[in-house]
Amino acid sequence: MEAGVRALPARLAAAWRRSLQLRIVATSVLLSLLAMAVVGGYMSISIGASIFEQRRDEALLESVRATEAAQQVFTDAAGSSTTGELAQLQESALQAAAGFISNPALAAYAMLRTTEQVQSAVDLGDTRVRGFDDTLLTEDLVTAVAASDGTPFYQSVRLATADGTVPGLIVGTVLEVPSAGRYEFYIVHSLEEAQVTLQRMQTTMVIGGVALLALVALVTLVVVRMVVAPVEQAAATSAKLASGRLDERMAVRGDDVLARLGRSFNDMADSISSQITRLAALSNLQQRFVSDVSHELRTPLTTIRLAGDVLYDRRDTLDPVAARTAELLHTQIDRFEGMLIDLLEMSRFDAGAATLEIEPTNVVRLAETEIESVRLLAEERGSAVRLVAPGGHFDAEVDPRRIRRILQNLLGNAIDHGEGRPITVTVDSNADAVAIAVRDLGVGMTEDETGRVFDRFWRADPSRQRRTGGTGLGLAISQEDAVLHGGVLDVWSQRGEGTAFRLTIPRGGAVDAVSPIALPPEDTGAIDIVEGRA
Repeated sequence: MEAGVRALPARLAAAWRRSLQLRIVATSVLLSLLAMAVVGGYMSISIGASIFEQRRDEALLESVRATEAAQQVFTDAAGSSTTGELAQLQESALQAAAGFISNPALAAYAMLRTTEQVQSAVDLGDTRVRGFDDTLLTEDLVTAVAASDGTPFYQSVRLATADGTVPGLIVGTVLEVPSAGRYEFYIVHSLEEAQVTLQRMQTTMVIGGVALLALVALVTLVVVRMVVAPVEQAAATSAKLASGRLDERMAVRGDDVLARLGRSFNDMADSISSQITRLAALSNLQQRFVSDVSHELRTPLTTIRLAGDVLYDRRDTLDPVAARTAELLHTQIDRFEGMLIDLLEMSRFDAGAATLEIEPTNVVRLAETEIESVRLLAEERGSAVRLVAPGGHFDAEVDPRRIRRILQNLLGNAIDHGEGRPITVTVDSNADAVAIAVRDLGVGMTEDETGRVFDRFWRADPSRQRRTGGTGLGLAISQEDAVLHGGVLDVWSQRGEGTAFRLTIPRGGAVDAVSPIALPPEDTGAIDIVEGRA
């Protein structure tokens, strides 16, 4: 359960990245929510202020009328002078004042003698009705009311109730009591009804907002489905086309812009399908032509090889010109035969007929053998070939014939382009992969040349004198051999710094195996093959 909760953000993030509909609907809802929050907040504040101002004006008017009614009671009985008579008048005045309060049951009253006045003959004392709370009075309000000339003053307060607090107003005026002096008259008005009205309005706005958000989400989803569904269909159809199902097409209905998009997509798919079919037919024809020609040339080449070998074996009995011709014929027959072998191999790769003959192989020993086979040629060109083998799990399940052919191609290129400088063959391995790298310090290649180095029949410098190969198929075949093993053949090259090829073959079908050799490789130790020591 906890793992599922922890994985929830990752799932949501993945759904957000994958689903265009989710992003559009969520964005629309969030923007609508933001707009409604701003508008609703403004309306709530405006309506709340309007309700408060209206209730405040009503409270001030009620307080003024209540004060006038109470004052009229005292004025009409101006002859009363005893404390008892004035107390009865006070009670009558408060009852008269209550008649002008809209909800007298929720109102509290207080008549407080104003301080800082001359002591009068009669003192009614301070009177509080319905639990008037003196703590509601602030010094500023008392000072303002005491100094007023009949103008009412108010103050917002919080009134305690059984369920908490509610907003209220306390309004203060002045009463002149004959023979008793000046009294401050305070009336507390509850704004609970106004608060309830505002809360109902806000609840209605919230419910309406939620309903509106749901409507916006629904409308957006419907619109998005109308627009995105054809796009999703186009994406799915494109994936099927890419996987080789060239007969897949979009379903088109109507005449709107999305229908025109679908028809255009189908027309494009028809054109692509036609082109792919035509190119596939041409490719098959080309592969069959190369394969047939290569096989057909094997018979005359065998005859030419036999005749050439006879002439080559008897070149010592021929005149110098004929002897040289026999030698050239023998060399070119070898090149021609090598080219046919390469073409046949490429035709097998193209036809998917190439297979591996896997056997346990010590890659270091295999590299030693191939380096020894090119030792004389390397010495002739002035290049010293050395083997770097740091140590590790060198035995691997590979096709030794194909690995040997890759090494022959890489060593031949290194000798041809190494400018007579040292050539390093590095063999290393780890638990996941085995790797072989061939590094020369020759002319190197540009970035554009490096990108084309595995193209068929392409050579970096066709005019350069070559001592090995020369058909332009060696590296292409080497790459196919690497792929057949589930491995990769990488290249690094810099102008003037040389070139390095690295073959990495994973063990046991390992995925994302890290090559044990850096590119370009770094020397960590060497075995001198020229001296024949390992």
